[in-house]
Amino acid sequence: MNIKTESIHFTVDQKLIDYIEKKVGKLEQFFDKIIDAKVILSLENSGQIKDKIVEIKLNVPGDTLFISESSKTFEGAIDAGVAVMKRQLLKYKDGLRNR
Repeated sequence: MNIKTESIHFTVDQKLIDYIEKKVGKLEQFFDKIIDAKVILSLENSGQIKDKIVEIKLNVPGDTLFISESSKTFEGAIDAGVAVMKRQLLKYKDGLRNR
């Protein structure tokens, strides 16, 4: 699976890129036909709170799965996003089996 990471209005360090590839790469355990993944990192400045937003878009045969999560840290948002994406993948895979 090809994982593309994109950051909006800031530069991301290699440590975070490695973390993203490790976590998002684990999604292949649940569905092995994932074509590619795109991870978009952005910052939201709303008043005093600076939230980190992570969007994950997975291309699977015949469909695209998408999630958006926000947290105080990128790692927290990635972990939450991967958990939600795992549920979506399992639901998608179950739907394929029932056709």
